[in-house]
Amino acid sequence: MSQETLSQIDESHINEISSSRNEPDWLKDYRKSSLSIYSTLPIEMSPLYNKYTDAKRLNPEKISISSSTQETIPEFLKKRLSELENEICIVQIGTNIHKVNLPEELKSKGLVVSSISDAIKNNPELVKKALEASNSNDDKFTALNNAAFNSGVLIHIPKNFILDKPIHFLSCLSEDGISIISRNVVFADESSKASIVQELYSPKAETQQAYLELLNANVAANAQLDFTTLQMMDQSSVNFSTRRIDMAQDSKVNWYSGLFGSVLSRYKIDYYLNGTGASSNEAEVVFGNNDQHFDIQTNMNHENRATEGRIVEKSILKDRSKSIFKGMIRIKENAAKSNSFLSGRSILLNKNAKSDSIPGLEILTNDVKATHSASVAQVDEEQIFYLQSRCLSKAEAERTIVEGFLEPLSRKMSFQVRAWIAYLIESKWDERDLSINTDEELAKFVEVEETRYNEDAEIEQHYKYR
Repeated sequence: MSQETLSQIDESHINEISSSRNEPDWLKDYRKSSLSIYSTLPIEMSPLYNKYTDAKRLNPEKISISSSTQETIPEFLKKRLSELENEICIVQIGTNIHKVNLPEELKSKGLVVSSISDAIKNNPELVKKALEASNSNDDKFTALNNAAFNSGVLIHIPKNFILDKPIHFLSCLSEDGISIISRNVVFADESSKASIVQELYSPKAETQQAYLELLNANVAANAQLDFTTLQMMDQSSVNFSTRRIDMAQDSKVNWYSGLFGSVLSRYKIDYYLNGTGASSNEAEVVFGNNDQHFDIQTNMNHENRATEGRIVEKSILKDRSKSIFKGMIRIKENAAKSNSFLSGRSILLNKNAKSDSIPGLEILTNDVKATHSASVAQVDEEQIFYLQSRCLSKAEAERTIVEGFLEPLSRKMSFQVRAWIAYLIESKWDERDLSINTDEELAKFVEVEETRYNEDAEIEQHYKYR
């Protein structure tokens, strides 16, 4: 298969992808239409955000793309893959689906975990519905993904299906330097419940390599979806992720993101609370060092009555790292009785670290509750002095302060997610490789989180015996 840079992408590349996968004509036309839009859009759509964005650090001249990549498994990933042998999982190496592990018992009940290529053949109506929900005019990288996706997955949770074990979705860039343009689709049907854990890895590369993702999630009435993203890519890589979550009546979404790797991460996330009583909770933890940049935009769109939204982003920044958080709450005319909260907070561990937060509100109706806040500050020297007077070193004091900074946020997560994030923070602090291998060291974090102070239990006890 031919190889070219992102700056050279044209219609011939789209034709090659479609032909190699025997895609239907409607999809080929959709790709070409999106490509024509891609070339006309700027990197950042909002004039307000344009002067802050770091997306220009992605170099189209260095990003190599192809319709296929090597299938070789990177050495550092083999231990993690062995741990997923008996788990529900789909593993993507480069553009290739290395493995799909789905027990026949679950498959017979309607659970679908497949590559996007297989889904186009076997579940075309679901793929078409996801593509139609995505507007390429919204964003340059939405258009790019719709035009040139060369990989991706489909996860479909059937109606009334309750899945107790998580679905692991692991993606790793290939060792040949080719970038991934991934089109991921999740459907949770009515009254279903499931959790998905997404792990993103990449090998060390001599030139810039990218994981470019577009994800659509559709959560039907009374369904619940818990989604965890752990981004652990090498700092030679770039990670752009654009997500749209559509939620029906009384649906619930908890989305937890831990962003630790890549030299540049750009996440654009849009929630559409379309049904009455829909509820979403977005929690983002960022830990940057060296010259890392994190560009995060989260929009909570309340489209109907009595919907609830919560966005909390917390950044820890060392060295020359930088973050920009752009958050927006939009409460539409038909969304009375809605309740929304938005917070972006950063702690700077070095004078050269930098963070910007731009929270916003657009409220077009009455009888709602909405609040937003932002703060950026360096570590309090008096707190450092106090902890050092209690026999902690300066590094230990900083880590203790960071743990306290994240504590209110982590209480909203499950003990397993808290353990993963705590382990990754410690790994990064100690400059170890980033991974969530469930070895003995990580098991210690899980044990601590299982016995963590239970605030809700104390509140319930207080009301019981008052």
